[in-house]
Amino acid sequence: MFSQFIIPFAFLLVLLIAIFRKKDPYNYFIDGSKKAVNLVIDVFPYLLAILMAVEVFRVSGVSAFLAGLTAPVFGWFGLPVELTELLIIRPLSGAGSLAVLNDIFANHEPDSFIGRSASVVYGSSETIFYVSTIYLSQSKCRNLRYAIPISIVATLTGVIAGVALLRVF
Repeated sequence: MFSQFIIPFAFLLVLLIAIFRKKDPYNYFIDGSKKAVNLVIDVFPYLLAILMAVEVFRVSGVSAFLAGLTAPVFGWFGLPVELTELLIIRPLSGAGSLAVLNDIFANHEPDSFIGRSASVVYGSSETIFYVSTIYLSQSKCRNLRYAIPISIVATLTGVIAGVALLRVF
């Protein structure tokens, strides 16, 4: 119930701060909107490239092939093998991983251990490469030598811990 008031509250708060500081909120809004349009134009090619690559990766069957190869590794960590494709797609694409999650729910009940584990994977991980693409499109930093591997390890650690907790509770 509280969540429906967050955006109007934030809008009013910004408006009041602008008035209190004797700034013109309308002109700041227009300037921000112009910057947002430029941001969308700058980010669009990077976004299109990553979305196309993920779709080709999934439709071509490469993700299913890699899922078959890596299933024993994920199984060794205690993760159900049915989640392997989700574990591979999730760092790449939110929409692609949502489609895989939907497939898992179609084949297994959402309240089953597999379904709950898939929910944990989806909820406890991030689209690492998507976020990195957006970040790199707007920053001067081009070296992600440590950021991506650390992000992948942190995601895998969170997923393993989450699924382990599901086994206990």
